[in-house]
Amino acid sequence: MHKEPIAERQVDVSVGESVRIIRELQDMSQNELARLTGIPQSTISAIENNRVNLGVERTKQLAVALKCHPPVLVFPG
Repeated sequence: MHKEPIAERQVDVSVGESVRIIRELQDMSQNELARLTGIPQSTISAIENNRVNLGVERTKQLAVALKCHPPVLVFPG
């Protein structure tokens, strides 16, 4: 009997979405993240909505505040 392979579900997550997801998993508001990183809340919002590129320095700041490795933010897939 031939079994069909189970389809793997691939979900594309943008860099901004990964920042938001990790932040929300830690019950952190954008304002709290802004305070911890020194990045303005408006910029964090723009990052999460993919209107602003993350950049190396911001990636490092966010990774420290979110207690994750920088590649987790930059390469969410």
